[in-house]
Amino acid sequence: MDFTINQATQEKLDTINEFLHEEVYPLEKLFLSHQWDELFPALEQCRKLIKKLGLWAPNMPVETGGTFTNLMDLALIGEVLGQSPLGHFIFGCQAPDAGNSELLHLFGTDAQKEKWLKPLVAGEIRSCFAMTEPHTAGSNPTLLDSSAELKDGMWHINGRKWFTTAAEGADFTIVMVVTDSDAQKHQRASMIIVPTATEGFEIIRNISVMGATGKGYFSHAEIEFNDCKVPQNYILGQVGTGFALAQERLGPGRIQHCMRWLGIGERCINISKQFLNQRKISSSQVLAQQPLMQAQIAESLAELAAARLMVLQTAWSIEQNGFQKSKNMVSLIKFHTANVVQRVVDRSLQSLGGLGMTDDTVISFFYREERAARIYDGADEVHKIVAAKQFLKS
Repeated sequence: MDFTINQATQEKLDTINEFLHEEVYPLEKLFLSHQWDELFPALEQCRKLIKKLGLWAPNMPVETGGTFTNLMDLALIGEVLGQSPLGHFIFGCQAPDAGNSELLHLFGTDAQKEKWLKPLVAGEIRSCFAMTEPHTAGSNPTLLDSSAELKDGMWHINGRKWFTTAAEGADFTIVMVVTDSDAQKHQRASMIIVPTATEGFEIIRNISVMGATGKGYFSHAEIEFNDCKVPQNYILGQVGTGFALAQERLGPGRIQHCMRWLGIGERCINISKQFLNQRKISSSQVLAQQPLMQAQIAESLAELAAARLMVLQTAWSIEQNGFQKSKNMVSLIKFHTANVVQRVVDRSLQSLGGLGMTDDTVISFFYREERAARIYDGADEVHKIVAAKQFLKS
């Protein structure tokens, strides 16, 4: 592997980093204090600037309106953007829109691309993805029981979903539902596009997560489909291919998750570094001079560096060998990096003392929000089992 970052990519990363420091970090105070009425217009202004800079939607091909070059570059960009909870949204590559855009690009019909993909990539609309259910095990999606029945050219959808990120304000959702309960377990489900204005689609609530319900894009909803009817041609891909599409959506997306987590860890270490170098503990010493603090910083630096190598190696492997031959590596980096970032954020919070518990820095937000990293897109336990089984039978 060649770890050299070419000049064009490095210049792009430098530009992004500078933009974050000058334009994005100052907006985090509005985000952390839930001042949505001021925050959302400011975010839209930033998004316009990013489009002018030619950095918009780095996850999507140029022909769709994005600026994608290759997976390695996208991973490095995701690492920088991950330093702020606003980064990916401002650059138009936020989940769940990123995954939905990729699904529509790969499997959508021409009509679906024109109606939904084009405005989605342009940032003119938002979307959400409805898969997880409150009453079935997310670790085994073959147990999904939300259903869609085809009657007279219309899908009749019924069921309840939750942790449907960014449902509030979304124009459409892609919902995973059972379309043939008698089929083999991995051919039972399909993905269907549902405009949120459709009768029978209802947001029950924005779920309070660690004390915060959020708003708009920054929220996770519980939603219900109550005889929600959409045309037959709103299905994405073929009937019964829901699980295959889910792997296309979730698999490579885990590279982006992991790199974002590394960016979070790096941001937290830098906040900690600044604090430790300024915090006086006596007339002649600052906290950074304490050996225990130095040891904790060293542990965090080492863990992040090791995880970063694993993730970049996996991204390289996907580009060279394809996702199917690399999926075991994806499972390894998913649970490993999720745990690394949790430890790094925890050490950083601890180093700030009482300040770390407040929302005066972004660390407390990362501490609350990223605990879920060990659960969503496959819980740690599931990825460990998958990786171990694959290794033992190979």
